[in-house]
Amino acid sequence: YFLDKADKYDSRDVERLQQDDKWVENYLIWRHDVVDDTLKMIDESFQWRKEYTVNDLSESVLPKWLFEIGALFLHGYDKEGYKLFWFKVKHHTRDPKQQLDKKKLVAFWLEHYAKRDHGKPLTVVFDMAETGISHIDLDFVRFIVNCFTDYYPNFLTKIVIFEMPWIMNAAFKIVKGWLGPDAISMLKFTNKTDVQEYISGEYLPPHMGGTDSFKYSYPPLVDDDFQTPLCENGPITSEDEHESKEDIDADTKEAGELNEAQNLNQKKMNSVEQISKSEETDKTEVKPKNAKKALTTFKGPLLHISPAEELYFGSKEIGEKKCLIVLTNVTKNVVAFKVRTTAPEKYRVKPSNSSCEPGTSLDIVVSLHGGFAASLQDRFLIMAAEMDQSSGAGVPELTQFWKEVPRTKVMEHRLRCHVIESSKPSSLTLKDNAFNIPAKTNEDLHIQLTHLVQINKRLEEQMNRCLWFQQLSVVLSLLSVTVAAFCFYLAYAQRS
Repeated sequence: YFLDKADKYDSRDVERLQQDDKWVENYLIWRHDVVDDTLKMIDESFQWRKEYTVNDLSESVLPKWLFEIGALFLHGYDKEGYKLFWFKVKHHTRDPKQQLDKKKLVAFWLEHYAKRDHGKPLTVVFDMAETGISHIDLDFVRFIVNCFTDYYPNFLTKIVIFEMPWIMNAAFKIVKGWLGPDAISMLKFTNKTDVQEYISGEYLPPHMGGTDSFKYSYPPLVDDDFQTPLCENGPITSEDEHESKEDIDADTKEAGELNEAQNLNQKKMNSVEQISKSEETDKTEVKPKNAKKALTTFKGPLLHISPAEELYFGSKEIGEKKCLIVLTNVTKNVVAFKVRTTAPEKYRVKPSNSSCEPGTSLDIVVSLHGGFAASLQDRFLIMAAEMDQSSGAGVPELTQFWKEVPRTKVMEHRLRCHVIESSKPSSLTLKDNAFNIPAKTNEDLHIQLTHLVQINKRLEEQMNRCLWFQQLSVVLSLLSVTVAAFCFYLAYAQRS
């Protein structure tokens, strides 16, 4: 179908469609599994992507002033852990000559985020404080809405509209007319008193009743998760921080349990090499108990990182406090790495600033301080860069290395936190999911549910066939009995 219209599309989009099942699934989910509607949406979005050259949009091809005014940017998370896409309406003015560039800026941000965070949905915030008639631009608002409803499938969670002036009520009645029932239900009109139903105060600016001190500036491109300079000495999360007595006691207890378990199982090991390797890995760091390798892996040019997207922590009830990140050096050189977090006061990362030898794997333990709980808003950034063979791997050499390495040579990968909630955690859940075993996502459950519905339908059809054969058998049996009785009757009548 799409190959026949290849001239209307960017070949990179067609190729991705053939390889990225997740992308196709998002189109289906957004169009409620109606194939014809899904194909129509893919066709329209692909034509739009080619028209706006979405795959080639970058900072260099857009006017610098668009980034400087700060009308559009990504910053913070809502209470469900979804990224916030801000539209500061007061910085927008209508100008037909600039409209195309402004629309391309919207496409740039959406594509930038989709590639960076694997397409996790966004929450759009229209901050309409201090706005008036001069800022009303229905064409631009419609474009933003259409991006989510028609071009980026399953990419919108809600639209939070803050302090819409009464003079714009009529305009937004028109906007509602553009939206389908599903999108209308996503509109959330708020003010200073109720906006925190959707966004916590830590990600709201003071004029919205929050405590976020974030100030937009450009350059560099806004990356609010980890804004500290790359050349800063040392990692955000220090390896040398003082541990609380509670953490030390917990680690000591775990170490004792782990050593005891190793002694009991030592005779069952397959080889001496396995024991030696295990002891060498644990020499400088106590691994979390029942540690298991994650099921997903991000394959970067320098490091393979497992898990690929999320670190799984338990709620306060479940009490899981540690996760493991496994780094594998896939180059022929030493790779230096740093691990940063958006919540350095909560997490201890060991090691957080070190290096990995060629062809080897290294385990990073991420642990929560006592009294803290993991949050969906917490993020981790892993930065990596190749080092010269002559460079040392000590702390002074790494500090100097990070000061001098060009940004273009640094690989970056982000991990989200996933909190497993459970009011009645079972021991089986703790053992199996305590350590980076991914829980079922909504998409997985949707696929499984669809599969179960299909199986149920087939079973129902088989049952109906069985019932039909059973009824036919009963009818034939009754007919046979009737015929036999009639034959006996005729025979008896002739004898009489």
